[in-house]
Amino acid sequence: MDQDELQSLTPKELHDRAVRYAVAHGDFGFLWELLKVIPAAEAASGHSDETANDLSRVSALLSDAMASGEGELGEALRPVYIAYLSEHPDA
Repeated sequence: MDQDELQSLTPKELHDRAVRYAVAHGDFGFLWELLKVIPAAEAASGHSDETANDLSRVSALLSDAMASGEGELGEALRPVYIAYLSEHPDA
């Protein structure tokens, strides 16, 4: 779609297309970027009460990720870490 066609879509249509494409192509960079900008967008749209809630959820996910190398969770994620580090030998 060209820019004019994209501009004519509703926000819901844009969201659905972008998220569906990102998920289908494993574009977690886009999904992460979306998570980062949602709190500011909610604040800008007058939903500042949601901003704190969103930041808490993202913070909880980050906390889980940072501690995910310990205990049974760490063992369960072992193959994920090995695969990633095998792809990035300079890590």
